[in-house]
Amino acid sequence: MNVMHHETQFAAQDIYPTRLPDQEKSTPRVDPVIWSDWSESAPISRDEARSYEDKGYLIRRNLFSPDEVRKLIDASAEIRADASSIRTEDLVTEPGTDAVRTVFRLDDHSDVFARLARDARLADTARFLLGDEVYLHQSRLNYKPGFTGKEFYWHSDFETWHAEDGMPRMRAVSASVLLTDNSALNGPLMLIPGSHRHFIACKGETPDDNHKSSLKKQEIGVPSSAILERLAEESGLDAATGPAGTVIFFECNTLHASNGNVTPFPRSNAFFVYNAVSNAVQAPFAAPKPRPAFLSHRGRVRALDVRRDRLA
Repeated sequence: MNVMHHETQFAAQDIYPTRLPDQEKSTPRVDPVIWSDWSESAPISRDEARSYEDKGYLIRRNLFSPDEVRKLIDASAEIRADASSIRTEDLVTEPGTDAVRTVFRLDDHSDVFARLARDARLADTARFLLGDEVYLHQSRLNYKPGFTGKEFYWHSDFETWHAEDGMPRMRAVSASVLLTDNSALNGPLMLIPGSHRHFIACKGETPDDNHKSSLKKQEIGVPSSAILERLAEESGLDAATGPAGTVIFFECNTLHASNGNVTPFPRSNAFFVYNAVSNAVQAPFAAPKPRPAFLSHRGRVRALDVRRDRLA
C-alpha cells in the first residue's frame, strides 16, 4: 500500500480555536476527511471509503477469526481480573464505585493488545485514511458493566485532543475493537453521521487538571443541547452495533456518545487512536498544560511496525 505524506502546514497556528470565553461556534472543517487517494490496493473498498468520508465512521466485520476474537476476549478478562497490578494513573473506575471503567496504555499492559494495535487490519486502514505512517496517540480498554455502566456524553475527541493535548490537525482516527456483542440496548457507541464536517468550538475555559474529572464525567468541551438537537434533526443518530470482533473506525472529529448500560449484558472494547506522524502533538491550544502521558503520547514519535500475520 502506498502511503502519501502530506506536509502539515501552519502546524503551530491554531486553526480550530475552542474553549471560547463567551459562546460556542460551529465552523466548517479545513482538513480532508481522507488524506489518501483511493486505489485498488487500498485496504478498504471504494464504497467503504465513500461511506467513511460521508458519515465520519466505518463499521467492519469479520476481520478476525473466531479463535483470534476469543484470544482478545481472554486477554481482556485477564487484565480486569488483575487490575490491582495496573498503575494507578492508568486506571479509571466507575463514578461512585471501584468497578473498572477504563485501563489506559493498553499496549503497555498486554502483549496481546500491543500486537493488536500493530495489526495490518487496523493499522493499514489508519495509514490509508490519514495518508501517512501512524503512531498510537492513546490506547485503552473500556468496560461498561451490566446494570451499572455509566454513559459517555456527546463530544468530539479532536476538540479535546486539540485543546488539551496540542494535536494540530484533524488527522487521526480511532479504531474500536468490540470485545463483547454490542446491541442497541447495552450502551453501544452512538454517532451523529456527518458531524465530522464541522468543528464545534466549545464554550468555557479549561480548568487545571480537567482530565481528573472529565474521565469520569465530561463537562468541559461538550457541545450545547441546541447544537446537538440541530445536528440530530439534520442527520439522525446511528448506533454502531455488531458481534464481538467488529471494528469501528471513526474520524477524530465525529460527535459520539454512549448511553448507560442497565441491561445484564456488559459492553467492552479495545480502543486505539492512530495519529499521523506528521501530526504529532505540540503545546496544548486551550489548556494550561498538557494532559499526562497516559492520555496523550508525547516525546519521540515512531511509526508503528505493522504486523501482517494472524494473531498468534
